[in-house]
Amino acid sequence: MDLSSEKIHRILTKYKYRDVAVEELQKVHRVYPEIKPTTGTYTFSDSTQKDLLKLIGNIPVKYEGRSYNFPIQFWLMDSFPFTPPICLLRPTPNMVIREGKHVDARGRIHLPGLHNWNYPKSSVTGLLTEMTAKFEDDPPLSTKTTPDIKDPHELLAFVSNLQISDGGIGNQDQPINKVSVIGGGDIGMASVMSILAKCTVDKLVFVDVSESSTKGGTTDLEIFSLPKVEVSRDMSATAGSRVIVVTANAWSSEQSYVSVVQTNVDLYRGIISNLTLLSPNAVMLIASQPVDIMTHVAWRQSGLPPTRVIGAGCNLDSERLSHVLDINLNTHKPAWVIGELSDNKVAVMSNTGVSSSGQLEIGQGSSSTKPLLDRAFEIMKNQGQRSWSVALSIADITNSILTDKKKTHSVSTLAQGWGGIGAEVFLSLPCIMGSNGSTRLAGVSLEQEDDSKLRNSVTSLSKLMSQLRI
Repeated sequence: MDLSSEKIHRILTKYKYRDVAVEELQKVHRVYPEIKPTTGTYTFSDSTQKDLLKLIGNIPVKYEGRSYNFPIQFWLMDSFPFTPPICLLRPTPNMVIREGKHVDARGRIHLPGLHNWNYPKSSVTGLLTEMTAKFEDDPPLSTKTTPDIKDPHELLAFVSNLQISDGGIGNQDQPINKVSVIGGGDIGMASVMSILAKCTVDKLVFVDVSESSTKGGTTDLEIFSLPKVEVSRDMSATAGSRVIVVTANAWSSEQSYVSVVQTNVDLYRGIISNLTLLSPNAVMLIASQPVDIMTHVAWRQSGLPPTRVIGAGCNLDSERLSHVLDINLNTHKPAWVIGELSDNKVAVMSNTGVSSSGQLEIGQGSSSTKPLLDRAFEIMKNQGQRSWSVALSIADITNSILTDKKKTHSVSTLAQGWGGIGAEVFLSLPCIMGSNGSTRLAGVSLEQEDDSKLRNSVTSLSKLMSQLRI
């Protein structure tokens, strides 16, 4: 493989593991001499650019006794071969991409070998072999149907009549437990660690958003190379996620609270829609602040059903409340903190057990439970919400989604219609969490004081939302 050109040599000098990268490229040349190295400028999803090496060429694929050449390109990150290449189809003008198990609508290739990349066990030659085998089972390209094509076997015309899979990467026979965390800083880092400890994941992608004020931690993760963790600046690395945790914040120096929140809304505008396109079947879990507003914003911008956009909300307070009631006060009933994540939040307790349908129900507010809940709140008062505490709560919710646990969490969700709430607002409510998202528990009548707090939150949140440019 000729790596002596001035451009290639100049870019190779910037690679962290130059000698190992060159050795890997020589291996590719010995097995696939038609795959050639070149240079180019790769644009990440945050619009930043980097000059990188890439491999381009065709891979031979056999189908029904015929051979076809599929054009591909591999972008090699500057930490290659310790990080996997970004693999893309390179269709010619007369080809169309067939979205399927291993290829998304943009032509990005997703394979188990990429998700489980672990150099030196993993290699580009092994990846090409796997790619050929997968494409023979499910060809990713077909020919555009035009009057000029008269030979039914010309190029890839045969695949135009094949049944195309309804879904993309998220609909494999054995779904990959992939989680993405968007946003660096203390909560982002703590979320990565907590999810790794709590959940069984096949892949965890950590994207440090450049515009976010909560930066940091990605360099350390790259240095220490945790198993199953991919650190990326490219949002497309999140494709096929089952859960997407967003912790990014973009606090500005603006004086008014509305202006400060608007900076977060503007940040979301650049990332939420992209995340949805890349993982249309994911459950989105919001931890940015203010969480009820930002969950509402994310739902609006994503176009997803409200059951699949939730906020971390009052889940941490709810878990603490149940723990205090159980351990300190010997009350063995689940309880939840509901409402806005503010001084207006209120506590509710489950009824005497489970309903006839097997689901928990919120007990009606009564004079007998209120002193107990007030005492539990007093015990909890000085615990605060530190990064690790919030991250453990995020991991617990994530685990309920990945395992379809059907555990009831108090998460920020669309509250319209619950307990007589008519406005479109997001508040923390008890929801059963599973692989398809959230299902609210039925609303109940609250004590007058608690109901007043909830109504005040609805009014203030509605007013703030009306002042934001979504």
